[in-house]
Amino acid sequence: NTKGIYTDPDGTFPNHHPDPSEEHNLEDIKKLLEKEGDIAFAYDGDADRIAVLTHKNNIKGDIMALLFALKMDKPTVIGEVKCSQVMYDTLRERGATAIMYKTGHSNLKVKMKEVGADLACEVSGHVFFADRYFGYDDAIYATLRMLELIQQGVDLDAEIAKLPQVFSTEEIKVSTTESEKFLLIDKLKELLKNPPVDFPAIVEIIQVDGVRVIFDKGWGLVRASNTTPVLVTRFESTDKNEALRYEAALNALILDAKNKLKD
Repeated sequence: NTKGIYTDPDGTFPNHHPDPSEEHNLEDIKKLLEKEGDIAFAYDGDADRIAVLTHKNNIKGDIMALLFALKMDKPTVIGEVKCSQVMYDTLRERGATAIMYKTGHSNLKVKMKEVGADLACEVSGHVFFADRYFGYDDAIYATLRMLELIQQGVDLDAEIAKLPQVFSTEEIKVSTTESEKFLLIDKLKELLKNPPVDFPAIVEIIQVDGVRVIFDKGWGLVRASNTTPVLVTRFESTDKNEALRYEAALNALILDAKNKLKD
């Protein structure tokens, strides 16, 4: 049995904006799921992004990709730079090829064709299937593939429970200007070559899209938004306090970069 809410097209969006990546937009469907459902799916306005809700999890795009890859034989999977390290590490442990690439659905589609990938994803809920499909982000098709997994006996919550537990911040935006955002990233790269003495120890810096700084227990990302005058940041660690430490350290460096651009 299926049940839908807010299924009548209305461009004034009387209930809420159709953005499944925003937690507050999922409150009504969560209430319905708690009362009478086993799984829920929410879509954006043009149905190329999806949220998948169970009784225990709001499954983001990167973890969806992990679940879809369960039934693929050594797939090549592309994730954007905001994806959890859990996704990349777990895919590689299972024999898959995991590639980190730039954020943006057009970037991911081009990269998929270039490397012949089976699957690609963004945290926001874009999931692209070339495996048994056409290589673009279709949330209705992703729904069917998720239902197929369940039909095949995959317990989504049990699979997620097996994964390493990490603390991840949501996407945090830092206001700037269109002209300044890329200059700030360049200045940040420069400052990271010789960071402050109290800066967390850097293991690696990935520069595929902005800077993803790998630390001992996690990572921090700062990148320029493709569409708005902001820097986008995200932080993850096996230890919440460490994630917050990475956030504070990189935010201080962003402020330093802003001040140096004014000099």
